[in-house]
Amino acid sequence: MNLVFRLSLLLIITLCFSVSIYPWDKGGFFEDFASEVKMRVVDTPSDGGIREEIPDKYKDRFEKWKAELLSTEFGRSEWDRYANDKKFILTIKVSSKRDKGAGTDEFLWDDTGKFVGATITLGDDLNDGFPDPVYYPVLNSLSVSEASYSISGEIIAAAKISHEIDHVNQTAAANKKFIETQNQLVPIYISIFLKNGRNTKDKKLVDLAEQMGGTPNQIWESREYWSEVSAMRYLNERIGKENFYCVVFKKIRRNIETYAKSYEDRFDQYPEFSQSPCLK
Repeated sequence: MNLVFRLSLLLIITLCFSVSIYPWDKGGFFEDFASEVKMRVVDTPSDGGIREEIPDKYKDRFEKWKAELLSTEFGRSEWDRYANDKKFILTIKVSSKRDKGAGTDEFLWDDTGKFVGATITLGDDLNDGFPDPVYYPVLNSLSVSEASYSISGEIIAAAKISHEIDHVNQTAAANKKFIETQNQLVPIYISIFLKNGRNTKDKKLVDLAEQMGGTPNQIWESREYWSEVSAMRYLNERIGKENFYCVVFKKIRRNIETYAKSYEDRFDQYPEFSQSPCLK
């Protein structure tokens, strides 16, 4: 993906703080991605928790995906964090528009600036397809080529759900005003970048990056790689005793070393990865 296309895409991506878009084999990035900021101010909820808005035709498959996630202590902990929070509304949907991918948006804030809600939309074919190893070294690792290994679609879907829940976690840890600053400045950054001969050392761009906490690309990369850490931790527990565990974790290591070397320490700080018997 060339830098111009990547930055143009980021103009859309960063308008919503935590959305994931996966470049699937059949057609690149989703074209129906949200094109405007979705950050609403609402009254602080008192009846929050997780709201599953799942069409009847998708309920059976969603329950299987959910069961796989909740089969692990890590998955249950991530789920219960929002299921038991009456002051936060996490809405989960399934839509054919997301296909094999997923996204997190429609952020809710109360009038004090506290993050109180978000929506995760899962594709109806979430149990199929794998993103590119760039930005998604963990989810991509499930596309093992060895014919003797078969990773269930439910595990694939649960790993993607874990990735999305972490986007909610990241937003919860962020400052609303800082997110709004990023949303306001990213389009300005890209506009200057496209007009100045694509010179990222332009003082105006350097100043904007300092205000935003990084360039648009750095901001987005960081969000995706943190969510990949979450997917890795889920997979470590879920497949730790499966015969394909080492195949997957060795592929995660290769993907990180090849495409995300600068983010390697982010994974290594967790014993689930750094102390994996497969990587010694």
